[in-house]
Amino acid sequence: MAAGAGEAFSRRREVAATSARSLLLTVLGEFVLPAGEPVWTQTLLDALGHVGVEEKSARQALARTAADDVVVSERSGRRVRWSLTPAGRRLLSEGAARIYAHGTLREAWDGRWLVLVVSVPEAQRALRHQLRTQLAWAGLGSPAPGVWVCPDAARVDEAHRALVDVGLDSSALVVVGGTHGGLSAAELVAQAWDLREVEARYAEFVEQFADLEPGADESVLGAQVRLVDAWRRFPFLDPQLPAELLPTDWVGARAAEVFHARHEAWTPGAQAAFAELGR
Repeated sequence: MAAGAGEAFSRRREVAATSARSLLLTVLGEFVLPAGEPVWTQTLLDALGHVGVEEKSARQALARTAADDVVVSERSGRRVRWSLTPAGRRLLSEGAARIYAHGTLREAWDGRWLVLVVSVPEAQRALRHQLRTQLAWAGLGSPAPGVWVCPDAARVDEAHRALVDVGLDSSALVVVGGTHGGLSAAELVAQAWDLREVEARYAEFVEQFADLEPGADESVLGAQVRLVDAWRRFPFLDPQLPAELLPTDWVGARAAEVFHARHEAWTPGAQAAFAELGR
């Protein structure tokens, strides 16, 4: 992946307020990526207009996204159309796979942990931030400085790629196995993740979308973009712990039901509305 797209991917994973750029990435991933065809500038501007993004902000977001090597422009007469770059397709494909799979049922936990011990010098704050972002996306939490854990040993390859990306693969310790005494699994989870904050965000999502019933296709388009844009943050927020390590009545399960049901119900109308914008 090109360096620019890699940086865009890192920023996309951040837990931040909705922005014109995040909404544009959502539109690209939800409508442009599956179609596999170029899209006119005006189509993107109109789609973003349905979620309240003004034209100036939309154009700025499009320019920044192009600078990050996610999209590339092509002039056709007086009009301009945009295509995803190879790096952009990889970026959005990986994000889509993680977003749409998030919240699905997992197998019973085998009791094993993935543990990383990695040190980043205090002066290298940018490197530390990049590593923290990528490891959080991979589902790891940090119970102590320099220590990262995850109850999904299958994520060892993803964690290793994160270490390679920041050049720390040769100096990190990576271990997979069970615990023997010391902290209990529940205590380790409590130190590594703030599940109360995650639950609060899930509760807000359920409140916003559980009873939402958009009317015409244009409203469905806006609702779909808002739905996916809100949901795409949870793979970063929620490590998707096995059921054995979650609180009773975990609201994340209800949020996943809401997302998948609404996404399935709204997709035909939203796709039709987006296609109509391009005519």
